Amino acid sequence: MANQISVRYLGHACFEFDFNGIKVLLDPFISYNPLAKNINVEELKPDYIFLSHGHEDHVADLATIQAQSNATVAAIVETAGWVRRQGISADKVIEFNFGGTLTLPFGKVKMVYALHTNSTPDGAYAGAPCGFVFYIGDKTIYYAGDTALTLEMKLLDDLELDWAILPIGGHYTMDALDAVKAAHFVKCRNVIGMHYDTFSPVTIDIDITKRIFEDADLNLKLLQLEESISL
Repeated sequence: MANQISVRYLGHACFEFDFNGIKVLLDPFISYNPLAKNINVEELKPDYIFLSHGHEDHVADLATIQAQSNATVAAIVETAGWVRRQGISADKVIEFNFGGTLTLPFGKVKMVYALHTNSTPDGAYAGAPCGFVFYIGDKTIYYAGDTALTLEMKLLDDLELDWAILPIGGHYTMDALDAVKAAHFVKCRNVIGMHYDTFSPVTIDIDITKRIFEDADLNLKLLQLEESISL
């Protein structure tokens, strides 16, 4: 059976994947995002939630969405500890670490390096930030998380990535120019931009950003809120 894979953009760095009928949500920050006020969080019923790190703009809706969906939450060890402290049952939390690969009903997920900081909304230590590589049938998708440009990305250059989801907003993460370098590092032409235009420090010029990627012969997708595309 052919893969049926799609992704829906829910603002900032939050995406909802549909992997052959299994819903996987990344970095839930919706109800606190003024640009996403029309998205009904109560309708989100993921099977799994993955957290790249513990900053509030990536976890703000975690507890609410997990409670209504009974989703399993996966994160690096220390961030996973914070997840359990939110009252989420330990059997619904998967902790793993760099180099680790999970085998789940929808495919495999490997945790990879990200260059950023990490703490929980209450200021506690949350370990290191991370990204994820999703292996779904014959498709391979890289979600970079919040990160600066880093040479460790070159370790992914042999994965034959189909898509790379990269931050492009600058200030807290890499900007468009560095994201182009990152796409070349991981050898992936198809890029979905994230972590931009949510608040003033990460506002970008859309036309200039598109031109930067076009000049680099890269396919950049800047999704509208709640827009879905097949991968």
